[in-house]
Amino acid sequence: MSPKSGVRLPDAVLFACNLNRVRSPMACALLRRLMGDRIFVDSCGLKTLETGDGEAQVDPMALEVMREIGCDLSAHRPKTFDDLDDDSFDVVISLTPEAQHRAVEMARGRAADIEYWPIMDPTLFEGSRESRLQAFRDVRDALAARIAERFGP
Repeated sequence: MSPKSGVRLPDAVLFACNLNRVRSPMACALLRRLMGDRIFVDSCGLKTLETGDGEAQVDPMALEVMREIGCDLSAHRPKTFDDLDDDSFDVVISLTPEAQHRAVEMARGRAADIEYWPIMDPTLFEGSRESRLQAFRDVRDALAARIAERFGP
């Protein structure tokens, strides 16, 4: 049971965004940190963005701000909805409107709760390195607050 809501915790949660490089891996790591292995948590995107070496990776600023709070995302490899090993999630949380549409399609005919959390894309923020890092911190902190509210402490 979730202490805050009195509602049974889901068995499996998926976070989805556009590229699976910033928001969804951050959210996935934050929920794992909160719940440990009590909930299976995964993340994906609509597509992956390959770097010069041909491999998709987490955004370096996302790595840095998550490392600040003791979450290591360095092993995360971005994937798409099509790359998921299993798509039987109890809750799918979309962090972008585009991912929301895909999540609804994926869950059609299933008993999954689909939620949309409109979270700012920090990669769109321009300015100094420190001000861009602050945008990533703000997203991290917004996700952490939303996760704590939704899933309890």
